[in-house]
Amino acid sequence: MADKMSIMIVDDEKIIRESFLYWFEKYGHRVEAAASGMEALEKLEKSPFEVLFVDIKMPGMNGIELLGKVKEEYPDTTVIIITAYGSIETAVEAMKMGAADYLLKPFKPEQLSLVMEKVTQQRKLVSEYRYVKGRLEEFTRFENIIGQSPAMQEVFDLIPEVAQSDSSVLIMGETGTGKELVAKAIHAKSKRRHLPFIAINCGAIPDSLLESELFGHEKGAFTGATHPRKGFLEVVSGGTLFLDEIGEISPKMQVDLLRVLEEKKIIRIGERQAIDVDFRLISATRRDLEKEVAEGSFREDFFYRINVIMIRIPPLRQRKEDIPLLVEHFLQKYSRETVKQVDHISADAMRVLKAYDWPGNVRELENAIERAVVLSKARTLKREDFAFLRSPPEPVLKSRSLKEVEREHIQRILEDCDWNVTRASKVLGINRVTLHKMIKRHNLKRP
Repeated sequence: MADKMSIMIVDDEKIIRESFLYWFEKYGHRVEAAASGMEALEKLEKSPFEVLFVDIKMPGMNGIELLGKVKEEYPDTTVIIITAYGSIETAVEAMKMGAADYLLKPFKPEQLSLVMEKVTQQRKLVSEYRYVKGRLEEFTRFENIIGQSPAMQEVFDLIPEVAQSDSSVLIMGETGTGKELVAKAIHAKSKRRHLPFIAINCGAIPDSLLESELFGHEKGAFTGATHPRKGFLEVVSGGTLFLDEIGEISPKMQVDLLRVLEEKKIIRIGERQAIDVDFRLISATRRDLEKEVAEGSFREDFFYRINVIMIRIPPLRQRKEDIPLLVEHFLQKYSRETVKQVDHISADAMRVLKAYDWPGNVRELENAIERAVVLSKARTLKREDFAFLRSPPEPVLKSRSLKEVEREHIQRILEDCDWNVTRASKVLGINRVTLHKMIKRHNLKRP
């Protein structure tokens, strides 16, 4: 017999349930029975099961309906359909919906053994696939930065090279693209990694206060300075200072920081004695500083001093192939944090996320996943869980032939139905034979 598993038998006939219970308990499986689809769902809510044997014909919720709910709420659960000879077509339809196999009544013990062996092999293959997938993900992550797109691979390649020097780095990218993560990755790979990494958002601190925060002050230097205080340029000693939104600082602060970068000395506010400092500067901005330099609104000498090495991080809308990886990462993260086991996303919902432009980039995507997980009542996130996202603008209509419009419409419906021809034909209001002819006529192929 196959490896030990947790199994549930769902059948309204008591003799069938008892036969299965006897057979599986004999081989050491953990097995329970349910007389209806609703009872099965109640048991699944309390405890997960690896395999379900489900009778197609049951009063109330039938086996097909139960299969649909199980694959939606518990997609990792293997479902075997139990059916009579007269319902083979229904069994085949069930397999298209995600059932792993079917048993025809009446069946012999050896047939049940063969099905269980097949289930065991399938689950082993899934386990191996996940292991390989996990190993692959190690190559698509870099110091908590996730991406498999060519643009992000270039950033990953650049980080170790940049980390080896002490040159100033300017990271450019829109809000939410992960500029601070890149700065932390550079610090983590550098010779300064065992010393402080201090991040300051220049756009969140008034200029007068920023001077005190960076340079420190002596007692009595200004109202409220009741005791001397070291600034971050001094505290970071030997480490890395990350100045986010550096484009927000005033021309005076640009001059002061330029002097520090050139002389490696600071003077606290209210003091005359210079203090030696040692740090590496990494800056970040969402503004186009090159344009501002050309317009004269940002100092050219300071720009070239902080921009010895530039790293540009692309917005999420330009690397949409990274969205599935990011979604899976955030799903795992918030599934653990909320203890809700919301750890799957439907293909339809993923299409919504990939179609959205993400003006807030990765940060907005993470917030969207967190919100959907917190509010979800199912294990799988669906399209409606992301209804709060602003719909993308309607595409501008071009002059197209009726054949082109028909082809695009059929392809979209097939994709929305995960290429389930039966479901798609119902949505389109035609029979399956006609839809198959249309698929062939338009040369449509399943991805």
